Amino acid sequence: MMTKPKVYLDTTVPSAYYDDRTPDRQRLTRQFWTESLPNFEVVISTIVLMEILDTQDAERRDNIKGLVDTFEVLDFDEEAYELAQEYVKRGIFPEKYTSDANHVAIAVVNGIGYFASWNFKHVVKVNTRRKVNLVNALLEFQPIEIIAPPEL
Repeated sequence: MMTKPKVYLDTTVPSAYYDDRTPDRQRLTRQFWTESLPNFEVVISTIVLMEILDTQDAERRDNIKGLVDTFEVLDFDEEAYELAQEYVKRGIFPEKYTSDANHVAIAVVNGIGYFASWNFKHVVKVNTRRKVNLVNALLEFQPIEIIAPPEL
């Protein structure tokens, strides 16, 4: 039996599922959840869980936590930390947004093929994709597809 490809979801994806401030994104996220995600092995990280726990609204926090509680949780280990630092040092992610670099690094060091995010400002951008994969190649990591949920 073929194994399913893996996809890492950063916090923006499960968060958008319950975010009615952006109805279009919410609709696309729910569609992604029912139509695309079943074809993948879904992973998140300890950082995603921490960010979810930082959600102020208790009901929203519990709802989001419920969405992800069956997913494999990856640790933010030393190798991921060092890779994230490399991304920041090379200017791929601004220092202020090191958490974005951390998310990508966790996925990369764990060999995850896809990285899904709604963060168009720092993550889901042609330039970011190109530079991340350039650094990955230099450091002998596999390339990663950084995408918005509808692309999957």
